[in-house]
Amino acid sequence: MLLTLAVIAVGILLILLISGIRYIPNSRIGIVEKRWSAKGSVKSGFIALKGEAGYQPNVLRGGLHYLIPIQYNVHIAPLVTITQGKIGYLFARDGQPLEPTQTLGGNVSASDFQDVVAFLRAGGQRGPQRRILRDGTYAINLLQFVVITEERVYSLPLSRDDEAIIRRMAEVIAERGGFRPVVIKDTDDLVGIVTVHDGPSLPQGEIIAPVVGDDAAVAETYHNKFQDPDRFLRAGGQRGRQLEVLVEGTYYVNRLFATVEMVPKTIIEVGNVGVVVFYTGEVGADLSGVDYRHGELVQRGQRGVWVTPLMPGKYAFNTYAGKVIAVPTTNIILKWIRTQTGPHRLDENLAEVSLITRDAFEPSLPLSVVIHIDYGRRRW
Repeated sequence: MLLTLAVIAVGILLILLISGIRYIPNSRIGIVEKRWSAKGSVKSGFIALKGEAGYQPNVLRGGLHYLIPIQYNVHIAPLVTITQGKIGYLFARDGQPLEPTQTLGGNVSASDFQDVVAFLRAGGQRGPQRRILRDGTYAINLLQFVVITEERVYSLPLSRDDEAIIRRMAEVIAERGGFRPVVIKDTDDLVGIVTVHDGPSLPQGEIIAPVVGDDAAVAETYHNKFQDPDRFLRAGGQRGRQLEVLVEGTYYVNRLFATVEMVPKTIIEVGNVGVVVFYTGEVGADLSGVDYRHGELVQRGQRGVWVTPLMPGKYAFNTYAGKVIAVPTTNIILKWIRTQTGPHRLDENLAEVSLITRDAFEPSLPLSVVIHIDYGRRRW
């Protein structure tokens, strides 16, 4: 009898010991949940950083692992794969709260999403992140981070509300075409107008944010065309429509941070110049002189009418920051003849001049005037 009980006890012990073995396939990870601990439960936050009961920060990689039975539960999750040429977005469930002026979590010091401990101890913030994931495979704790890709959402859902937030975030990214980089081809003749959705607001009365962080020699602030949001903000970048534009190239821009609108390039045909009326920039000194009464002329880049026009050519001009008026510089014939209109259509409302002679006759006098605007002169 005693032998039988001993055999049963040994069998139960062996079963308990064997039940602690966990096998993780190499294509997956294991997320550990600690059911109980002598240190109690997590006092704040979501992830147990000090061995408390709760979700543990480190994941199990492929292979055999032994965990004490009953005390631990292992959730099997896939590795995160970002397809080549596409973008993945991250949402952190635990971390410091966002500041009132923030839309996305900053990643200046907390940028290692595969190391939850390092992320949280470096002050990582909860919510959607500024940094994106490029193509590759990542072993990410999917209870701390939700990864949204074009093909699927990598997550271990906690509640219906949590799922609804992530689903809405994925819809917004898809609506903005955010899972693929911004590609501008040289044959498109397009310019990308950028609108930033994070950072401090523009001052009252301003409509366009100035260019910042465009010097590649200054590594701390060079954001490489809005591809590094933290450097953009460190350079003093502001939210709103930007003066800096995107030209031909491929840009991996976080579309939760900035959206891009394509507009045609400005083309000045031969025989014309483009007079620029600029809506932004500093207020410059009037260069027109005291005898000019039709508006102020300012230096290029200042607010007002630029004293130097655009010569014939193709320009990556931000049409939200200013307006370009084409002015012909070839000879223009204006005809005061009702039945004749030049190709420029500047005389379509002109008609013969009515006269009254001394003899009370009322003849109509057709006129033609040739004018020429010299592009080299300041005053038009």
